Amino acid sequence: MEITGQYLMNLILNGLLIGFIYALMALGLTLIFSVLGVVSFAHGEFYMIGGYVLFFLLDTFTGLNPLIAVVLAGLATFVIGFIFERLFLRPMAKGEIERPGEYAILVTFGLAFFLQYIVLAIVGPYPKKAQRFFDLPTLDLGWISSTATTLRIFDIPLSAARLTAAALAVILLVIAIYFMYRTWTGRGLRATSQDKQAASVVGINPLNMSTLAFGLGTMLAGMSGAALVTVFSWVPAVGVPASSKSFVIIVLGGMGSLPGAMLGGLIIGLVESLGAGLLPDPNRALAYKDAFGLAIFALVLLIKPTGLFGREL
Repeated sequence: MEITGQYLMNLILNGLLIGFIYALMALGLTLIFSVLGVVSFAHGEFYMIGGYVLFFLLDTFTGLNPLIAVVLAGLATFVIGFIFERLFLRPMAKGEIERPGEYAILVTFGLAFFLQYIVLAIVGPYPKKAQRFFDLPTLDLGWISSTATTLRIFDIPLSAARLTAAALAVILLVIAIYFMYRTWTGRGLRATSQDKQAASVVGINPLNMSTLAFGLGTMLAGMSGAALVTVFSWVPAVGVPASSKSFVIIVLGGMGSLPGAMLGGLIIGLVESLGAGLLPDPNRALAYKDAFGLAIFALVLLIKPTGLFGREL
């Protein structure tokens, strides 16, 4: 296989596009971990639900704006996460659970199985895929051209669905970072993640912050799925690999680090795209795609066990 500069740039751009989605998905999980101190094993199922909510909204209400559908998908997963945290995780935060670590693992695992199989019972096992949100304008400026489905930059093709998903992810990442660093509620979440007792002394309710963090984390996962349901075929088990990828990203970036989650998502997206694209045997490329991300993950942890932005405990 001949590797040209154009082909390499195509792999890099596509890796960045999917990396932004990975970053958004992992940001929700690292937010949950930083505030609640637990890893949600149901994170991928919220990603899956977000995709299904958007698909059925657009399928039922044909005139609905796709951007509104993405927001509604995020709200749906936020409500589910909010209710779950209040019912099952708040007793742990109140100290009513004897072994909170084991409890959190079991209860989020249970939620993952429940959500996956309840969705399977409702929608069935057959794959679904939403139509692209928008058509690109037709233009031809020489170095850049586009049709309704494809944008070409220096003859490098980029699909409209991936471009839209990446653009949504970037916008949501900017909003999330602004919220966390420029609003009082976001600062309250960060304060709670650093020291719950000190946060409570200055008037921040750690219990409410934990509920909000879990809801926001699930909302980001749901909106990630809503953005990608136009790119990939959707089945009830689609959340399983997404969940494992989120775990890899937050450990790679550093547990509880928001910048680490974003950088980790971009790194995994690039490594997977380059690894699969440069493998000499194209028949094995997709089968080994996840292995390339795990290889760079293991390499980083060998050099820096706390992750890229992690701190020693």
